[in-house]
Amino acid sequence: MSLGTATDSDDETSALGLFDDSGPLRLGRGAIGLTAFLVVWWAGAQVTTPSYLLPGPIASATAFVDLFTESTPVAVPLVGNVDIPIGLFKLGQSLLHYIPGVLLGATGGIALGVTMGWSGRLDDYLTPLVRILRPIPPLAWVVFAILWFGIHHTGAAFIVFVGAFWINFYGAYSGVEGVSTDYTDVASSLGVETDWQMIRLVMLPAAAPSVLTAFRTSIGRCWMIVVGAELFGAPGVGYEIINASNNLAVDTSVAYMLVISLVYVGMDVSFRRFERRVLAWR
Repeated sequence: MSLGTATDSDDETSALGLFDDSGPLRLGRGAIGLTAFLVVWWAGAQVTTPSYLLPGPIASATAFVDLFTESTPVAVPLVGNVDIPIGLFKLGQSLLHYIPGVLLGATGGIALGVTMGWSGRLDDYLTPLVRILRPIPPLAWVVFAILWFGIHHTGAAFIVFVGAFWINFYGAYSGVEGVSTDYTDVASSLGVETDWQMIRLVMLPAAAPSVLTAFRTSIGRCWMIVVGAELFGAPGVGYEIINASNNLAVDTSVAYMLVISLVYVGMDVSFRRFERRVLAWR
């Protein structure tokens, strides 16, 4: 019995090491996959003519370094002109509409999703409207963003808001709707009576996995929307991707794409750690 128990424990430990994010084997497989992608990218660039149609990894990496070694003067209140790396400055411009759009969209989407998921009467009233508005792509609102807010950060933030809103709405709605009635029955028997108490003490904790997954999805999806939102001239990384490609500086376009990728990876890893702590009870 003792031998069998030890073996089971060893197998469990081995499995955890294998599938954990920090597992050496998983990291090694990731490195192999990334290396294979770089080799295919390099080979494709070698046979592509003219060369600017597909810049290779080295040319793209050089352009990426240039974004953070070449500076541009930026007027800072009470300080004056300060030299800031071009890549960092453009990223900051994108964040000015990305962050408000994601946070406001997530807040509104989660609030409405939880409310509709809990209240059958409100669900009946609003479901037809949701079904009409939901299929409209966020970028279809570009015309209204220009008319209502102009070509500035506010208009781009509105486009990001629309994208984040629907992702988080359905995550919260499906999460609350999927909560077992057993939970509410037990809570009622323990003295939870008002709707607010039921939502705060039962629904939100039980729906948290779905809500957090939706928010994590919106973090990545809204970076895609940022590029489209900057099509109409709002300043930022997305606009620079398009502007550089129009000038046939495709290596610079790829460099800005790498900026977005690295920022997203940092956000995703950080949020995933936060998610694991919040959902440690699972």
